[in-house]
Amino acid sequence: MQLRHVRTLLAPQDGTARVTCMAWSASSARFAVCTADRVVLLYDEQGERRDKFSTKPADAKYGRKSYVVKGMAFSPDSTKIAIGQTDNIVYVYRIGEEWGDKKVICNKFIQTSAVTCLSWPAENIIVFGLAEGKVRLANTKNNKSSTIYGTDSYVVSLTSNVSGKGILSGHADGTIVRFFFDDEGSGESQGKLVVHPCPPYALAWASNSIVAAGCDKKIVAYGKEGNVIQTFDYSRDSSEKEFTTAAASPGGQSVVIGSYDRLRVLNWSPRRSAWEEGKPKEIAHLYTITALAWKRDGSRICAGTLCGGVEQFDCCLRRSIYKNKFEITYVGPSQVIVKNLSTGTRVVLKSQYGYEIAEVKILGKDRYLVAHTSDTLLLGDISSSKLSEVAWQGSGGNEKFFFDNENVCMIFNAGELTLVEYGSNDILGSVRTEFMNPHLVSVRINERRQRGVEENKRLAYLIDIKTIATVDLVGGYNAGTISHDSKIDWLELNETGHKLLFRDKKMRLQLYDIESSTKTTILNYCSYVQWVPGSDVVVAQNRNSLCIWYNIDAPERVTMFPLKGDIVDLERNDGKTEVIVSEGMNTVSYTLDEGLIEFGTAVDDGDYHRATAFLETLEMSTETEAMWKTLSRLALEARQLHIAERCFAALGNMARARFLHETNTIADQAAQEHGGDGTDHYLVRARLAMLDKNYKLAEMIFLEQNATEEAMDMYQELHMWDECIVVAEAKGHPMLDKLRRGYYQWLLDTQQEEKAGEVQEGQGDYLAAISLYLRAGLPAKAARLAISRDELLTNGDVINRVSTALIRGELYEQAGDLFEKVGNTRKALECYCKGSAFLKAVELARLAFPAEVVKLEEAWGDHLVQQKQLDAAINHYIEARCSIKAIEAALGARQWKKAIYILDLQDKQTAAKYYLKIAQHYAALQEYQVAEELYIKGDQTKDAIDMYTQAGLWEQAHKLAIKCMSQEDVSVLYITQAQEMEKQGKYKEAERLYITVNEPDLAITMYKKCKMYDEMVCLVAKYHKDLLNDTHLHLGKELEAEGCLQEAEYHYLEAKDWKATVNMYRVNDMWEEAYRVAKAHGGANSYKHVAYMWAKSLGGEAAVKLLSKFGLLEMAIDHAADSGVFEFAFELARLSMKQKMPEIHLKYAMFLEDEGKFEEAEAEFIKAGKPKEAVLMFVHNQNWDAAQRVAEAHDPDSVADVLVGQARFAFEQREFQKAEAFLLRAQRPELAIKYYKEAGMWSEALRICKEYVPSRLEELQEECGREAAQKGSRGTEGLLEQAREWEQAGEYTRAVDCYLKVRDPSNSVVMEKCLLKAAELAIKFLGQSQSMEVTRTVAPQLVAMKKYSAAAELYLSLDLIQEAIDAFIEGEEWSKAKHVAKELDPRRSEEYVDQRYKEYLKNQGKVDSLVGIDVMAALDMYAEQEQWEKCLEVAAKQNYKVLHKYVALYATYLIREGSSDKALSLYVHHGAPANPQNFNIYKRLFVEMVNASGMNCAEAYSSWADLRDVLFHLYENLVKSSEANTPAHEEFETMLLISHYYATRSAAQGVKQLDTVAAKLSISLLRHTELLPADKAFYEAGIAAKAVNWENMAFIFLNRFLDLSDAIEEGNLDSLDHSDFQSTDIPFEVPLPAQQHVPEEKREEVRDWVLTMSMDQRLEQVLPQDERDTYEASLVAANTGVRSLPCVLTGYPVLRNKIEFKRPGREANKDTWNKFLMAVKTSHSPACQDVLKFLSQWCGGLPNTSFSFQ
Repeated sequence: MQLRHVRTLLAPQDGTARVTCMAWSASSARFAVCTADRVVLLYDEQGERRDKFSTKPADAKYGRKSYVVKGMAFSPDSTKIAIGQTDNIVYVYRIGEEWGDKKVICNKFIQTSAVTCLSWPAENIIVFGLAEGKVRLANTKNNKSSTIYGTDSYVVSLTSNVSGKGILSGHADGTIVRFFFDDEGSGESQGKLVVHPCPPYALAWASNSIVAAGCDKKIVAYGKEGNVIQTFDYSRDSSEKEFTTAAASPGGQSVVIGSYDRLRVLNWSPRRSAWEEGKPKEIAHLYTITALAWKRDGSRICAGTLCGGVEQFDCCLRRSIYKNKFEITYVGPSQVIVKNLSTGTRVVLKSQYGYEIAEVKILGKDRYLVAHTSDTLLLGDISSSKLSEVAWQGSGGNEKFFFDNENVCMIFNAGELTLVEYGSNDILGSVRTEFMNPHLVSVRINERRQRGVEENKRLAYLIDIKTIATVDLVGGYNAGTISHDSKIDWLELNETGHKLLFRDKKMRLQLYDIESSTKTTILNYCSYVQWVPGSDVVVAQNRNSLCIWYNIDAPERVTMFPLKGDIVDLERNDGKTEVIVSEGMNTVSYTLDEGLIEFGTAVDDGDYHRATAFLETLEMSTETEAMWKTLSRLALEARQLHIAERCFAALGNMARARFLHETNTIADQAAQEHGGDGTDHYLVRARLAMLDKNYKLAEMIFLEQNATEEAMDMYQELHMWDECIVVAEAKGHPMLDKLRRGYYQWLLDTQQEEKAGEVQEGQGDYLAAISLYLRAGLPAKAARLAISRDELLTNGDVINRVSTALIRGELYEQAGDLFEKVGNTRKALECYCKGSAFLKAVELARLAFPAEVVKLEEAWGDHLVQQKQLDAAINHYIEARCSIKAIEAALGARQWKKAIYILDLQDKQTAAKYYLKIAQHYAALQEYQVAEELYIKGDQTKDAIDMYTQAGLWEQAHKLAIKCMSQEDVSVLYITQAQEMEKQGKYKEAERLYITVNEPDLAITMYKKCKMYDEMVCLVAKYHKDLLNDTHLHLGKELEAEGCLQEAEYHYLEAKDWKATVNMYRVNDMWEEAYRVAKAHGGANSYKHVAYMWAKSLGGEAAVKLLSKFGLLEMAIDHAADSGVFEFAFELARLSMKQKMPEIHLKYAMFLEDEGKFEEAEAEFIKAGKPKEAVLMFVHNQNWDAAQRVAEAHDPDSVADVLVGQARFAFEQREFQKAEAFLLRAQRPELAIKYYKEAGMWSEALRICKEYVPSRLEELQEECGREAAQKGSRGTEGLLEQAREWEQAGEYTRAVDCYLKVRDPSNSVVMEKCLLKAAELAIKFLGQSQSMEVTRTVAPQLVAMKKYSAAAELYLSLDLIQEAIDAFIEGEEWSKAKHVAKELDPRRSEEYVDQRYKEYLKNQGKVDSLVGIDVMAALDMYAEQEQWEKCLEVAAKQNYKVLHKYVALYATYLIREGSSDKALSLYVHHGAPANPQNFNIYKRLFVEMVNASGMNCAEAYSSWADLRDVLFHLYENLVKSSEANTPAHEEFETMLLISHYYATRSAAQGVKQLDTVAAKLSISLLRHTELLPADKAFYEAGIAAKAVNWENMAFIFLNRFLDLSDAIEEGNLDSLDHSDFQSTDIPFEVPLPAQQHVPEEKREEVRDWVLTMSMDQRLEQVLPQDERDTYEASLVAANTGVRSLPCVLTGYPVLRNKIEFKRPGREANKDTWNKFLMAVKTSHSPACQDVLKFLSQWCGGLPNTSFSFQ
């Protein structure tokens, strides 16, 4: 398939204006585009824009830009469009069938999160995906939506299969899920199908596989069960970008995938069963394809772009023009569009099995399509668009097709006739016949429906030239065979297939009735014959006559008209049938009688049998029923009783049918006896009158015949006794009385006492009538009769019986009337009341019992209320002065205003609760103002607040709340409500609530939890600007961990951390993204580095291509070589820059040389063409053999250099002979001379020069003379000799110079003598300045030779006292130095010597000596040497400040060494001064102690007591210091309190009766978990509570401990639930402990216990509360905020019954105090006594109780 650009439907814009979605209608007549402005544009099939409409937001208040349209689809009938939006809604718009029809929303489906994609695969079923991962179904019929399945990952794409019976969803985590509404027998699995490596934004479900693609630049084809079939990898194609969208062709044979500037095409090859890549369509500057939509006939595909453009492409494999009438477009291997060029109508011919369509032909007057595939045959009717595909094995194209029948295609092939019904994919039938003329085959397919026959398909054909066979195609059996004596040349079945007309060669027309197998010749010389369509009328021509058989059942009855020409055609339309006759040049039409053709013919002819026969062929319908009724009426009128009977039977009137059947029997009998048809017999006539319900006529007929008995029998049979008695009376029948008695008896027998009573009443027997009425259970009728006859009213017995019967029958009102009539008013009133006849009761009471009227009105009201007539009851209650009932009735009747009116007259107390109900009503009506007033009247302001809250009217709620609630309660209310909103997914509303109560952090947390990062960032930017960068970084990391890299990138870049972005993409192997980010945001070289790393990850040709593309190839090679990545450098150079190879070999050689791999380096130097470097390397490393070898082999010029190097080494080793030999071999005698000269071996130098360089001999001799003059002839000896000579000659200056030139380190004695001699001569004989200069030269040399005294004396001889002292000090001759200083320069030098001596002692570590000189220095040294006892002993002798300086140093040292207990005892011993520089030590001691394990026991008391005492001492010192009342002071006070609690707890743990005190202390410590390790604190509190059987608290604390323990494992406290500790002073925000403080086995024990207890129904999982309705251990009351003081023994709040101490703020619970004292007295626990002693100090003394600490 190829794509060819057709036109631009929508021009692109300059900026981003993303086309979000597009859709074609199922009819292919409409195309919809949704633009970035959320407007839907509608185009016609030709691409002309015809209409548009705007979409709507879910809530208008958020504005037009509050959402994006993410999905759009047409309904299967093309009249509606579904729109999925990100503001959590799906709208369905009815767009009508015509352009410009009004667009109305006909359905809307509100969702819980953003709709991300949408599809409409079947009628009434819309499928869409949500951002929360659900795939849901919306039913447009019942307007309900339901979840099909849910996942945890954002739905990125949604598609359906070719049939629309299955859907696929792609998710952000790469998951692809399949779901079938109907798997169509494929047996394919449902559910999670595959996990794609990246989010499959491009997803298509083709007929043979599933194609997915995304940001990894790979297209993967998956099989039906998720196996990978093929992968097209473009990840190394730098021009390719991520794939954004895909669409499968309607036939499922092709898939188009969109990316940047490009559409890629995959075509399914049925032969290879694989996808083949077509030529991609590349369009520059198209930018990213954002949407694709394929026209339903497969001929066009539209692509929407990022810039808002919509381009239309023609997609076809090939196209051809057929006979200049039709355009045939092959849009896929198995799909072809055939378009009529003149009318524009089109038919899509498609192989259901996906077979490739070879060639399409248009046959049968250009109406029918024929096409072959490898295994099937496709047929179609263009006019009706009915298409068929049937299995057809190739027969070489020899088939002959006949299209004479509109419903069926007849195919002849090799002596076989095959029938295919258009629109059916099964072969209708197949028979063997040699006769291919369609006039010799007749097929009838359901052409006239018959009642009771679903399918009627018949075939008639010739077996041979004289034999016809008829076949029932539905049942597939032979219905009959007709043999004829002559050749048959034409045949045709009637439309019902029951009759067959055929003509033979002798022009005889035969009719064959298939049902009865009878054959009749109906016409000779027949030149034309035809059945009239839609009837069983036959038209034929016989010579010059037109013959018409209106009733073919009577073939002899033929209507004939004379003709002049020949019949050419028969037309029937618009209720008119015309025979077209050609009369020479003219054409004349003869109209047939339509009425006769149908039912009318039979009825008009009076042939009711024929009419019946005709009606019997019709199915029952209203028209048919009317015909049956007409026929029944006519048949009765015509006395054709058998037909009438049949009609009534047909109409289902079985009573009439049976009656007529009996009548027919009588008539038949009469006919046999008297002749005729028997209908004139009186019985028959009378029965017909009875049938007509004309009983008087029947009676008259009977009486005419004097058949009185029959008349009476008729009436008796009909139970018409009155008429029967009238006849008997009229005829004076002797049985009259008997009849009457019989009638009366019959009435009694049939229990018709009422009728019997009426008979008796008519005869004047009232008592009997009353008895009968009472027997009949009709006391009311009896009462009516009694009341109407005065004589009965006086009959007490009658009245008694009647009234009793009335009361028993609960006819109280009638009983009351009766009693009132006889004057018994009391009983009448009672009866009226019982019968709820209150109107009569009240009227009677007003006359007879006025006092009871009020009570009756109330009862009347109650009755009306029971009858639910509440409106009517109100006034009666008001009359009865029952206000409450009146109010309740008004409320019940919803007469709200009346209720308010009555309430306003009542007292406030009574009215309050009713106001509440009415307020609730008005609140439900959203009349909030009225409701608020009523709530306030009813003193229920809180309910008014709740009303506004539920209505989301937070401003009004807030206004009310702040009037009547504390700020804290308002906050709690709003936060609770916000949390509720949050649960419902109403995040914006929740945010508004949080902000209202100034809690933006909670809103931020909510958005974070819901991963709504944009909103979260907005809030952070607004309220925590300083944390914005950290937030972006944190979100970046989270999103990266979730694999949402694009979003992560955004956050990293917002946090200005481009390196993290690059690293993220690098880790995920998304180098292109990494490079993009580095280039856009990194420094000048960063992107080059990324490109280098990218290339390195690719390797090979790909790396070269990449680096060449970026122009960084050479740089990369150099960088690789410089970085030591030689393998990569070689690879790059080898593939692209061979000229760089020597350079890399050289660098590699140098690298190997540095690594000491000389042999390998040698090889590389040689490869680099630098053998000299290899030689120099070996020379440098004195590997002479190797150097020689390389030089000889690769660089002969270097051989001499090797020999020179060896010579230099030999000279250094003083192997002169060897060195000389090497140099001579190297032909370098001048170097030998040079080396000998440098060694002072002048004789050897002269020898070599004489031998090898005679030309330089004279020059060398001169140089030697000069040297000798300078140095003497033979080195040291020469110099000494020379010096002595100068000395003797009196040349003292030169002699001194000579002595000073003597340099012989091996002979120090000579050196010393020379130096001293030089000094001596200088002092004696030279001037002051010279002697000074010589001394200053000589003395340092003597010092260097450790001749300190000699040097000092020399200095002293010239009065250089300071230098002399330094010399003595240098020689550690301190006494001499001191002596000189004291004697010669006491003022300056004495102190100097002392200072130097101290430094010396320090350096030597002779501290004991130093103590006497410098105590502080000595102390510092003790500290440095860690001699702490000595240090503190000496420091203690100084002062307090000095001592504490070193105590602090020692403590720091001990803490560092992990001996914090020793450090603590140090402060116990020396006290704790309030020095700020010590504060960290004290804090560290406290932290170490509370974190230590094994401290929760009685044995730990001494440690806790030490900590407490130290902190107490510190506290006392702080009070007196400048640090008083600072935060540090408060912090240490808290630490003192905590350590006191711990100490007291350890003391209490040692005494059994104080176990509850210990438990309470553990619980009190929980309020200090910001300073204590939270997990340890909750564990200890839980275990303590459990030990004293406080199971509720134990459960909650240990549960909290387990949560903390899990949080420590996870590394954050975000998941903690604080609900158990609301309204307590236990802090929520505590530091997360770095590690677990409770061992694993203990944690498991706790876990098991908590699990066990959570199953215990008796356990209340709440903290116990005290009289303040507050958690009992909380110091702050939850309702009032009042803070109580903690008990000094338990830490629990002291509420009542307290003991106060002298120091303010110290109190104890009296019971606890007494219990503690008693325990101390009985147990004599030293720890407890110590606690009391501490309390005495801390609380300023104990209360007056006689107690001793002993």
